[in-house]
Amino acid sequence: MNINTFRAFQSRNYRLFFAGQSISLMGTWMQRTAVYWVIYVQTNSAFILGLSVFASQFPSFLLSLLGGTIADRYDRFKVLLFTQIASMLQAIAMTLVVVFTDYSVLELIVLSVLLGIVNAFDVPARQSLVHYMVAKKEDVGNAIALNSTMVNLARLIGPAVAGFILETFGAGICFMLNALSFIAVIISLLMLQLPAHIPQARTQKMFADLRDGLRYLKSTPSLGVLILLLALMSLLVLPYTTLFPIIAKETLGGDASIYGYLNSFVGVGALSGAILLASLKYTSNLRKLLIIATTLFGLGILLFSLSHTLLFSYLFCTIAGFGMMLHVTIINTLLQTTSDSNMRGRVISYFAMAFFGMQPLGALLIGTISHYLGAAETLLLEGCSALIIIALFLPYLWKTAKHAKPS
Repeated sequence: MNINTFRAFQSRNYRLFFAGQSISLMGTWMQRTAVYWVIYVQTNSAFILGLSVFASQFPSFLLSLLGGTIADRYDRFKVLLFTQIASMLQAIAMTLVVVFTDYSVLELIVLSVLLGIVNAFDVPARQSLVHYMVAKKEDVGNAIALNSTMVNLARLIGPAVAGFILETFGAGICFMLNALSFIAVIISLLMLQLPAHIPQARTQKMFADLRDGLRYLKSTPSLGVLILLLALMSLLVLPYTTLFPIIAKETLGGDASIYGYLNSFVGVGALSGAILLASLKYTSNLRKLLIIATTLFGLGILLFSLSHTLLFSYLFCTIAGFGMMLHVTIINTLLQTTSDSNMRGRVISYFAMAFFGMQPLGALLIGTISHYLGAAETLLLEGCSALIIIALFLPYLWKTAKHAKPS
């Protein structure tokens, strides 16, 4: 790593944002790990596990386009502050339910749905606000890569800590720590010094804005193809971690700690990929790297599905995490750096719909297939699907890579 890796930190606003989000995201990953483990232990059902992932993420599919339009129409900072406070309240509610009531899986799923609704508005506002946090336009791509570093550092630490806390203190402590973690991000947001929001004159209704966003993507195939690629991967491949509780408990004969470690090694790979991406030069050809990353992602899952030992399982989780992070973040970077500024919120909302929205459908599908075929066999199908998908998109990606301008 060199100074180029962290050049977005030259901006005070981004440093504050990064610090607050880093703490909050560790709590988020702790809560996510705890929810899925508790649900699987209570039900011992791959289908219910998939249903819980579906419930937590499907609202993003339904509402992310509306969230993107709101991010374009209103003050993104105020939208983000509101969603962070709402997320903290959800974590507090989760803590109270788990610690003080004789709860069932239904309560956890309902609270997960509420968080999914909040996330539909949070993601477009948070991602598009990054442009206003960095002083130099050429540092936007670096800031997006550093965001992924932040997310995956949290993914590395959060699940491992959650596994220990689950075994020692119980799920309620995981949820409580997540609620407390939001204090850091709310304070960091209040310390930002952003340009004053200038409301744009609106001559049409919100649904017309939504149509404009879709029309823009249709007229810009270089963006539309990337969202289609991400949607297919999110449906058929990205929900592979849904099966981790089953692999940890049945294939590897482990407990909550092993489950946490599997997620953490995905985080190790993803963090490595994020650091690599942040270290790239502004002129790097991201489309070629996208092809390599997606191939590695598929191979990592395929090999993981065949493993029955901890050492190799951790190794292949790391490879899958590396490829997955590069795949998602490169697409995000290309969308943000090549879309028009007045369409960016809506473009990101389509990204969120493809990424967060298709995964719950995929989790439901994968949970159902796993119920009949088995977890390892389903993972094998997911790895093969990734390789088939990238093979189908290879001609277009390679063609555009040859004529690509710096991203």
